[in-house]
Amino acid sequence: MEDPAVVGCITVEWLNSQAMTTKKVLYKSGMMKILRNDIRELFIEISQDKMQSTKLKLKDINVHKKFMAEGKASISFKNEKCTVFINNSPPSSLMMFLKTIYIKLTKDQEDNKSITKEQMHKKLREHLLSEKCSQFDEISPITNAELDRAKKQAISKSTLTTPSPGSKKRRLIDAKQSDNPKAPKQLYAPKVKEENTEKSFMANPNEIAQLERLNDEQNAILQACMSGRNVFFTGSAGTGKSFLLRKIISTFPPQGLTICASTGVAACLIGGVTLHSFAGIGAGDHSLKRSIEMARRPAISQAYRRCKILIIDEISMVDADFFDLIEAVAREVRGNDKPFGGIQLILCGDFFQLPPVIKRQQGNAFEGMNQPQRKRFCFQAKQWQNCINASFELRKIYRQSDPKFVEILNSIRIGRVTPEMTEKLLSTGRQKIEFNGIIATQLCSHTQDADSINKSRLASLKTPEKMFEATDSDSYLTNTLDSQLPVPHKLTLKEGCQVMLLKNVNLSNGLVNGARGVIKKFSEGFPVVRFKNNVEYTAKPEKWTVKLANGTVLQRKQVPLKLAYCISIHKSQGLTLDCVEMSLSKVFEAGQAYVALSRAQSMDSLRILDFDAKQIWADPQVLVFYKSFRRQIMDMPVMIPLGGQRKKQDVKKIVSGLKIAKSIMNKPLMTIN
Repeated sequence: MEDPAVVGCITVEWLNSQAMTTKKVLYKSGMMKILRNDIRELFIEISQDKMQSTKLKLKDINVHKKFMAEGKASISFKNEKCTVFINNSPPSSLMMFLKTIYIKLTKDQEDNKSITKEQMHKKLREHLLSEKCSQFDEISPITNAELDRAKKQAISKSTLTTPSPGSKKRRLIDAKQSDNPKAPKQLYAPKVKEENTEKSFMANPNEIAQLERLNDEQNAILQACMSGRNVFFTGSAGTGKSFLLRKIISTFPPQGLTICASTGVAACLIGGVTLHSFAGIGAGDHSLKRSIEMARRPAISQAYRRCKILIIDEISMVDADFFDLIEAVAREVRGNDKPFGGIQLILCGDFFQLPPVIKRQQGNAFEGMNQPQRKRFCFQAKQWQNCINASFELRKIYRQSDPKFVEILNSIRIGRVTPEMTEKLLSTGRQKIEFNGIIATQLCSHTQDADSINKSRLASLKTPEKMFEATDSDSYLTNTLDSQLPVPHKLTLKEGCQVMLLKNVNLSNGLVNGARGVIKKFSEGFPVVRFKNNVEYTAKPEKWTVKLANGTVLQRKQVPLKLAYCISIHKSQGLTLDCVEMSLSKVFEAGQAYVALSRAQSMDSLRILDFDAKQIWADPQVLVFYKSFRRQIMDMPVMIPLGGQRKKQDVKKIVSGLKIAKSIMNKPLMTIN
């Protein structure tokens, strides 16, 4: 269990009876810990170097956590008449801190049930009359017994959250008669009977354990990121790159952290913006001079200067020239000659998957450069080696558990197909993989084909159609939202059509992004979907938020569904499909067949209609890169240079044996086995 202390910008405000602030203390770089005194009472301590600490007793508190994912929360102390505001805290640390408070208070409540009031008063009296100074110690780590107890209390409370009609009516009458304003939504109030309090706080008690579920190779990458290194990590499909990236994001304070991806949909999945949006230089069609002028616009230049850590997902779909252009612009705008202007880089992607799409117009910075001269992949960028000083590869696969299927995928990933593999894949064409009325989702190589198939299948249904139009925060930027979000502005559905869920709604019930089902009916105007696992869900509008590089926040409310008869291979990247059908004779890009096949969980959930081994290939430049990349990692288990651990002669032998450039040897490379 990680340390439950939390850091951030912490403000403590004391209020009088008129709710006016009488005192305020600001800890710009504060730390908050949970302590116990010598009579086992819980306190929080807020401290900062060269400042007097503040201790507050954890009793009669309300915790407000609406913006916890943004590193913000507040704790109101009824007895002290004060509120603690937490800002710019790493979301994962903040969540752990608040849940630790809940678990420890739950334990104390259970323990105190066996103690009478007289015993409590006697204990308190002895403590007050004692001449000893109060002793404070940090709380002990959470035990399994404490965690189980908190889970049971959360579950028992959640069963009581559906009030009777009479109680609803009484509350309605009380609300009408009361002149007091409605209290804000509370997360934990030990002494206040607040419905759904524990349920909202411990809605998924297993999240505490999930925060710890990094394997050794993932944890090594996280530690490298936290140490300030510029990190690139890769791995085949299903190795947990997205899971690890979300963990990394939650570990850093939100201020100074910029999250990007090469595509709008990928950016939406990790709560970021597109790299082009952050860069502010268009598609990279302009000269360096013009690009710098564009980036000096106030909102864009401010984004560059504020950025301390830049995370880029799907780096494999960013081309080398655009990477070099952004790097040069960042140095110029920030006035810093270090690589990327001193911004820490965390890059993630698999170059064996879909390559960059290069579209350049005449008259741009690359005019006169023919296609063979163009540097397509990001690792070919001039500044790649200067920018990256720690590289990793994830190897453990989580999506597929069948070793034979994993072996086939790994072989296809590098463009190698044996006759036995071809026979095995073609044999899936006879499989019946439909289940519970849900047919296999087709994957095709072109987006236009996917749209055409979906429209055709929808039109074939005889049931009435119902159109859902999204509510956008800015109607003038509807096209921007369309490019950034997986949900369309207008969605047409029918009873009986097959759909895919586009948002994680309920993990424990399997209602996750990518889950597929059939619309059984419309209830109160909203589609009721029965999923493959027989769970029914009424799809009501969900909110998507997009934050542009200039700070503008856009929102869209739309039913979180889309037609799922067919999806293009490009749009399937990152999804896990429980039942998928594909035709692989018309793939036109290196890595396209691999991306399509790796969407399946197993051979049993896969049906291949046609397969041509000649259409399976990996880009030769990617093969060369990974060969060198892996050789570096495997042959240099000790980071170089760290001094004193290897003689210079040994290092020279390794360099000459591998024929690796000296510039590469100056980078610390890690082994993950």
